[in-house]
Amino acid sequence: MKTLIPACVVALIVVTTLSAEQTQTSQATPAPPGQGRGRGGPQQPPRDPPPEFFSKKEPKGLVEFEMITWPEVYRAIHKEGKTTALIYFGGTESRGPQNVNGSHTIMGRAIVREIALKLGNAITLPVIPYSQNNASMQTTGTIGLTSEIQAALCEQLAEQAIATGFTNVIILNDHGGGTNVYGQVAKKLEDKYRAPELSSRNIHVFYADQVYAKAQNDFDAWLKEHNLPVSGHAGIPDTSTMMYLQERDKKGNDYTRLDLLPVAVTVPNPTDPAAPRPVASGVTGDGRPSDVKYGKMAMDIKVDYAVKQIQAFLASVGAK
Repeated sequence: MKTLIPACVVALIVVTTLSAEQTQTSQATPAPPGQGRGRGGPQQPPRDPPPEFFSKKEPKGLVEFEMITWPEVYRAIHKEGKTTALIYFGGTESRGPQNVNGSHTIMGRAIVREIALKLGNAITLPVIPYSQNNASMQTTGTIGLTSEIQAALCEQLAEQAIATGFTNVIILNDHGGGTNVYGQVAKKLEDKYRAPELSSRNIHVFYADQVYAKAQNDFDAWLKEHNLPVSGHAGIPDTSTMMYLQERDKKGNDYTRLDLLPVAVTVPNPTDPAAPRPVASGVTGDGRPSDVKYGKMAMDIKVDYAVKQIQAFLASVGAK
């Protein structure tokens, strides 16, 4: 005759077993700082990938993390001195009727790739296509994050880069929303890794702000000197850069609707309160004079400023 065990007894046995396992786990030797636990327990020191893990058809000059295999990333960090990770925040936002909503991200990918190539010791992580912003039922091109989510995402990505083996993490951005968050996260992590128990790992985290604020302000000054309109949003700098990338990448009319340049300007509010409310263009300023040559200039300034600032950061802490 079979004895039936009540369900509550089975549940009690399971809970007791799990509790015992958790107690044993909590009493186990903790993993060293920065080393997580995989399915096999505490991580062991990394070992070089075998030669057969590398392709003879490997493209040369890659610096984009998502386009590199894991053995190639390992080699870049441990054998080639590419110990700097670049985390670039783009954005998804309405950019006037003429520019695609992913302009910040498209520009970001091009800019950060050039930065990595010029630095020579860096790999760029995948560009984040969102930043602090708010969606709109009218200019329906924006998908944004809250400052809290942006900060948490930024911190998590930086910590993941460090866990991968990068010793320098540089945060950059193409969209202006939440710029204070990047600096706060960088300082938080820099302070964390300067603590006595972690300082020997020589890890550093910085926010390179000149790729956005200083580069943009200086280019605006150049526009003024040449009697061209300064634009706060979707004007000459951004539209010209998209036109330049469109021509350089041979993407046809994918990035900028060139036939819409004549309407790439702020729509003025009517002086008569009773007049019909016009539909805003999403442009602040005037993007009509945009030109490919201005776009290359704007992008070159951003790359140049970022490279010099990052090199100064690394030199200040004796990093390579």
